[in-house]
Amino acid sequence: MNKEHESDLTIPYVKVGDYYLPNIALPPDVGDIGFWGRRRKDFLREHRPITFNQLVLSGELFKYLSLFNQEATERLESLIQAMKVAQGITEELKSRDQMAWVGAMNNIRACAEEIVYAELVYA
Repeated sequence: MNKEHESDLTIPYVKVGDYYLPNIALPPDVGDIGFWGRRRKDFLREHRPITFNQLVLSGELFKYLSLFNQEATERLESLIQAMKVAQGITEELKSRDQMAWVGAMNNIRACAEEIVYAELVYA
């Protein structure tokens, strides 16, 4: 690498022997990427490698995944609440017949998770 081209570099480089190596550091911790962030990361890595690489190279991957996890979690909770109201699952049912309530809630959660996968994770 010539001295005249060193000023054109946007990434800081360190000279080690005869070679210039990029001085790359991990981005600051943005928080936990969570369950949904990990699922989205796996999907991007496997099915959208260009987008995944762009996020990695720009240093925005973990920030994106953290925000994605927050959005997906909020969507899941709102779906669960809407489905509970639509199906009439109440605290009264919980106190009267716990097994029916647990079964209904498990079904609602599974349906809501499938919707989140389809709308957000695999989109």
